[in-house]
Amino acid sequence: MTDAFISPEYILSVGTGFTAAKTLLSAVELDVFTALAEAPGDLADLERRLGLHPRASRDFLDALVALGFLERQNGIYANTPPAARYLDRRSESCIAAMLDMANQRLYRYWDGLTDALRTGRPQNELKNGGATLFEALATDPPRHRQFLGAMSALSRGANQAIARKFPWDGYASFADIGTAQGDLAAQVALAHLHLTGSGFDLPVVEPIFTEHVGRLGVADRVRFCPGDFFHDPLPRADVLMLGHILHDWNLDEKRHLIRRAFDALPPGGALIVYEAMIDDARESNAYGLLMSLSMLIETHGGFDYTAADCMGWLAEAGFRNLRREKLTGAEAMVIGLK
Repeated sequence: MTDAFISPEYILSVGTGFTAAKTLLSAVELDVFTALAEAPGDLADLERRLGLHPRASRDFLDALVALGFLERQNGIYANTPPAARYLDRRSESCIAAMLDMANQRLYRYWDGLTDALRTGRPQNELKNGGATLFEALATDPPRHRQFLGAMSALSRGANQAIARKFPWDGYASFADIGTAQGDLAAQVALAHLHLTGSGFDLPVVEPIFTEHVGRLGVADRVRFCPGDFFHDPLPRADVLMLGHILHDWNLDEKRHLIRRAFDALPPGGALIVYEAMIDDARESNAYGLLMSLSMLIETHGGFDYTAADCMGWLAEAGFRNLRREKLTGAEAMVIGLK
């Protein structure tokens, strides 16, 4: 055990971590990083441009310096390289949409974690009834659009890694099951011009999907297929992908979706499953474990899992030549062949 874990400072930093989180989330909400990407500025300039009250503006900006998101030289504030890449809304790599959802939805729902741990019940829009998170969100179009955009922001790095790392040269078609905005399908199509594909999701998602794949320039090779993946036939394709999907569902539902994917694939076809998979020892990937707690808050029965768990479920369904591969950060994929 290191000194950092023996001293109370580490415990306090975790226990009060919401203060740093909310400071960052408020900075994203105020578009601090986009404003500084347009032009660095001093305290008075940023108070004016961001609409900050002078009482705490200096503490707020200097806290962002201390947290590593801003730098300050001779009184002039600017983005650090990570902030410039990931928090400027004009950047192709921007993840602000995910943080917007964390700020406007998840932050308050996590206040119910203790109750969720005692009851096993969701603490979000489903707390007072409702079938699934996705059906609940579909009744609120602005919130639904925000959620789908957040999924693209969360997944972009892993989507691009799948486009690079999977041996796509051996296949001609793919389908992304539970596609949301269609970013995984779009990234694969962008990287491999010989492929055609589809995104499969509830009909309400179609206009948001069409807009996104059109903006990325792949609408001629990536189409939308409406349906419910528990009940409607899955698209026929050489490769099926389940990205950030299985963790939304309970164990029986996970196994059911995997079996449906196996049945839909041709001989020699492949299934790709990816998540922020928990390490097999369940002791080091804190992000994956916290994501599983998020599924407690967000769903009726969802949970995250290890790559070993996933490979076992795929083997039960009949998949062979199973392998796992790291993507980005905590994300990993498991591949199985029919």
